[in-house]
Amino acid sequence: MNLLEVKNLKKSFGDLEVLKNISLTVEEGEVVSILGPSGSGKSTFLRCISMLETIDGGSISYCGKTAVTEQEGKPVYVSKDELKEIKRYFGLVFQNFNLFPHYSVLKNITDAPIHVLKRNKDEVMKEAEVLLKKMGLSDKGNNYPYQLSGGQQQRVAIARALAMKPRMLFFDEPTSALDPELTAEILKVLKELAKERMTMLIVTHEIDFARSVSDQVIFMDGGVIVEQGAPKNVIDNPSNERTRAFLKKLEQ
Repeated sequence: MNLLEVKNLKKSFGDLEVLKNISLTVEEGEVVSILGPSGSGKSTFLRCISMLETIDGGSISYCGKTAVTEQEGKPVYVSKDELKEIKRYFGLVFQNFNLFPHYSVLKNITDAPIHVLKRNKDEVMKEAEVLLKKMGLSDKGNNYPYQLSGGQQQRVAIARALAMKPRMLFFDEPTSALDPELTAEILKVLKELAKERMTMLIVTHEIDFARSVSDQVIFMDGGVIVEQGAPKNVIDNPSNERTRAFLKKLEQ
């Protein structure tokens, strides 16, 4: 089943065309890694499909439900209530964690399921304890974000996203704010999630990681998908010169 379907997505900021006709399908249980140089449109793409930015053209649907379509060359979004429902299909993890500094770790994880999803508090608390254990943070529930390392904060952010029980997770460069040791911690968590067949779309510079966990890899440059396919094709045997040049640069 297709969890996400994007067709001909366009986005400009003023005269700058950032995304040009991007189309992508993500199936349930699939891990998709997006590679590309800075300014290639990767993060903007994530922001558009997670409704943090409005699009200028194209269509987006989740689990068969349309979020935005194009009519007479203009994007038309569904109602606020329908969008609210659709947004529950995915969770988003940012590169700079975005935790609430004045909330404890436990409150960061449980606040939205209790107040947004109106779920039973005891159930949510139990699930949060399980998530903390999964993230190797069982003893950190009462700590505040400033008392944690960057890697621990990012693991709390992942637990917070999972607490909403999304069908898929988006990661925007989840390790770019971390040093190599902490990066390894986060990649380990993502590998575990991949093993559990969590559907994920990951913008990353970690080539070895993308090679080992991805079902498909996308290389973006200049607002277009330059190359797309299995890791063994896109990473190990790219057919496009731009892809080859980018990968070579990363290896240096």
